[in-house]
Amino acid sequence: MVICLLLSACRGPFSTLDPAGPSARDVAGLWWAMFGFATLVLMVVTALWVYAIRRPASHPDQQSAQVMQNRWVIWGGLALPLGSIALLLAFGIPVGHRMLPLPPETGAVLQIEVTGHQWWWAVYYPEQNIGLTDEVHIPVGTPVDVVLRSTDVIHSFWVPRLGGKMDMIPGRINVLRLQADEPGVYRGSCTEFCGIGHAHMQFTITAHSANDFLTWQQQVQEGAE
Repeated sequence: MVICLLLSACRGPFSTLDPAGPSARDVAGLWWAMFGFATLVLMVVTALWVYAIRRPASHPDQQSAQVMQNRWVIWGGLALPLGSIALLLAFGIPVGHRMLPLPPETGAVLQIEVTGHQWWWAVYYPEQNIGLTDEVHIPVGTPVDVVLRSTDVIHSFWVPRLGGKMDMIPGRINVLRLQADEPGVYRGSCTEFCGIGHAHMQFTITAHSANDFLTWQQQVQEGAE
């Protein structure tokens, strides 16, 4: 029952453990791998701690004590941390590489420009000449490059179920790759404190099927004429 209650918090619009896209799925997989490894290390350390408490007292000579101390330093102080870091890099570097806005092997990339303001989001589709506020629309199964800018202070763009977060720094342009696997509405927010209205600086990403996205695009363009 307790495990079920704990796992119930892994779902929701702002949960990184309820992924709905390839980037978010990589992040969640890496998190679970780190969680599993950390749990294993905790169990081993706890077992050694219990053993150290319960073992019978002994009085080894100075040479034996020095050998035992060296073993703890080498294996516990060097091998374990270095091995853990190497294992983390072995999994983390490929995950980070897959999240880069690189040209896809097949298909095209949709580009959307998002500019952070205190405390709202300006969204612009350069190819379609569509401007929105606090909402983004994307097609399902299509990689989307979100070009991020800020006009005032540092903001941070994050849609937990679709990918990682990225800072929006005044004077700089960052690009974040997102992709949704299924239609739906995904919530996002600013995750860098940016002033009094920070808590309400949120937005939505609506993922449409390919046909519905074209229909939405046409309706917006016709409404703007």
